[in-house]
Amino acid sequence: MTRIRLSPPVRRVLVALALLLGIAAALWWIGRPKPVAVTFGEVDRGRVESTVANTRAGTVEACQRTRLSTILGGRIETLAVKEGDRVKKGQLLLRLWNEDQQAQSRLALAQLDVAKKHVGEACIPAASAEREAERQSALRARGFVSATAEEAAAADARSRRAGCDAAKAAVAQAAAQVKVARVEQGRTVLYAPFAGTVAKIVGEVGEYSTPSPPGIPMPPAIDLIDDSCLYVKAPMDEVDAPKIQQGQAVRISLDALPKQSFPGRVKRVASLVSTAEKQSRTVDIEATFDQPLPPGKLLAGYSADVEVILAARDNAVRVPTSALLEGNRALVGRRDGTLEQRQVSVGLANWQYTEVLGGLSPGERVVTSIEREGVKAGAHVVADEKAAPKN
Repeated sequence: MTRIRLSPPVRRVLVALALLLGIAAALWWIGRPKPVAVTFGEVDRGRVESTVANTRAGTVEACQRTRLSTILGGRIETLAVKEGDRVKKGQLLLRLWNEDQQAQSRLALAQLDVAKKHVGEACIPAASAEREAERQSALRARGFVSATAEEAAAADARSRRAGCDAAKAAVAQAAAQVKVARVEQGRTVLYAPFAGTVAKIVGEVGEYSTPSPPGIPMPPAIDLIDDSCLYVKAPMDEVDAPKIQQGQAVRISLDALPKQSFPGRVKRVASLVSTAEKQSRTVDIEATFDQPLPPGKLLAGYSADVEVILAARDNAVRVPTSALLEGNRALVGRRDGTLEQRQVSVGLANWQYTEVLGGLSPGERVVTSIEREGVKAGAHVVADEKAAPKN
């Protein structure tokens, strides 16, 4: 085999060319576009719901709640409960000092007893006088007595009957006075109007309790809550309000019980729009729990969110909603590591998933980190393992 000998000048040229090609390759390698790290979501099948949620935090409310104050002011003599106590309907909660009214009540009872005895004192002679008048009338018919005697007996009977009636009226008056005394006593006593839990007490034994005058807000003496019946009141955007109807299913979530949701139903939709917040018009809805939590587990006043389920479809082809660009477009990952843009036909949607009616197939991967710089059709990408969701 004949070896070709190159002259030194040719060898130097070839070496120089090789060096140039190496430098050019190195520069291309250094300056080549780096793949963009992205997160992917998979097109799969599952349940898709169309939902609306409250614009501001809702509140857990009690079906029955009353802020109790005595009608009259006075010094607290008896405080029969403490905060957190569960009470029965009709149970004594608080009593003000009312010995003066108790004395009035005892006096009224004594007067009633005296009036009842006066009835016997007046009505027994009245009955006797009426019998005597009847005898005088019979004797007058037979001619044994004069008309004057008959008239005198009848007048005496009528007079004594009037005295009897007056005594009975005095009894009724005394009984009414007893009721008045008891009503006055009731102005200083608080009883539970329903079974529930004492949420708050304002005042201690010996302190003066003042009722709230008209137009002047005063804290109630006792705040009583029926925690066996609770619901959620939440403000919904006025745009969403026409879609919400009584009886629709909801999901309720509570800040106090994270990572949990509770099924429920729309109980009521307000008939007016609230403008309490500036630049915001909302409609309040009330939602009840399908399975009420036991008393003590759920507290009135908790903040809550309500998600109303307007429509739902099972086993639907769905894509993560975060993968959709404006105009319902998605970036699909190819096998060669580049991205392809697709137009997607969509159906039901919520913040998590959107139903796919066309444009994507189950198993395809779509970019969910569409906000990252460099993410566009044709870009080279790699999966960002650090940001990948953990199962």
